[in-house]
Amino acid sequence: MTDVLLYHHIQGLTDGVRSFAESLREAGHTVHTPDLFDGRTFASIEEGFGFARKLGLDAIRQRGAAAADELGSGLVYAGFSFGVTIAQRLAQTRPGARGALLMYSCLPVAEFGNTWPEGVPVQIHGKEGDEFFDEDLPAARELAGSTAAAELFVYPGDEHLFADSSLDAYDPEASALLMERVRAFLAAM
Repeated sequence: MTDVLLYHHIQGLTDGVRSFAESLREAGHTVHTPDLFDGRTFASIEEGFGFARKLGLDAIRQRGAAAADELGSGLVYAGFSFGVTIAQRLAQTRPGARGALLMYSCLPVAEFGNTWPEGVPVQIHGKEGDEFFDEDLPAARELAGSTAAAELFVYPGDEHLFADSSLDAYDPEASALLMERVRAFLAAM
């Protein structure tokens, strides 16, 4: 099946992120979940950002890239929110990337190159009323319109980390649909 490198969001490697990864493992995929916060999780996005700023956002991203170095090529890079900043860069710049799953966030393609890499499929997921994803929606639409290898899924609602079953933002219906689409994406690899 598929090797996936999954980066957690700003609240850390929560039980909900672990559960998401386990669901993919149950479908036969190998999923790596580096803990960029060394076991720390946070009750809110604000607390997580406060911690990340103290560590240094670039230093955390470098730790994420180092985790990829240990695994080699042929990976699908996946990220939740802050984790997208690592996953998208790796998917766009690393030779041998098999795909990208960008959940709750999307950066402009120009951040990491001129165009999305040919032959690298990508899915983007977010909620239409999510204040954070709303900022990224123009970039997500631009990416989705730039290549036939991109799919953009916008869900109703305003929760940000909606597929994390351990958080109050969890939306079981939207999360189930996201998981169904992610599993189909990985099965097609």
